[in-house]
Amino acid sequence: MNRHEIREEIFKIIFGVGFHDSEEMEKLVDNYLTDSCDSKLSGKDRTKIREKALAISRMLPELDAEINSVAEGWTTKRMGKAELNILRLAVYEIRHDESVPVKVAINEAVELAKEYCSDDAPAFINGILAHFA
Repeated sequence: MNRHEIREEIFKIIFGVGFHDSEEMEKLVDNYLTDSCDSKLSGKDRTKIREKALAISRMLPELDAEINSVAEGWTTKRMGKAELNILRLAVYEIRHDESVPVKVAINEAVELAKEYCSDDAPAFINGILAHFA
């Protein structure tokens, strides 16, 4: 899988966080990787997806606080779930994953928004993430 596809799988996993208890997260991730992912997924990619999804899920309050601090006129509670989880993934990558350049994290978030959100979402996400650049 390429990096975009890996990021997309992580987004899908963390999207499910809002529908499950945090205690169930490891089981949710493992089930997703077993049942929903492409069987061609390498062990390395599977590990990367699992580790990043679990790291993000553990940091949700911190990530949400960072988003809330820059989202003028918005709170994470008012945001669409897809937009919020794309932002969580991007902010995690910007603040906590040194292997991802900031511009790449922002661009990938905008691309995910184009695919999974409304027409206005890419500009909204880009505007919020510009505060982290």
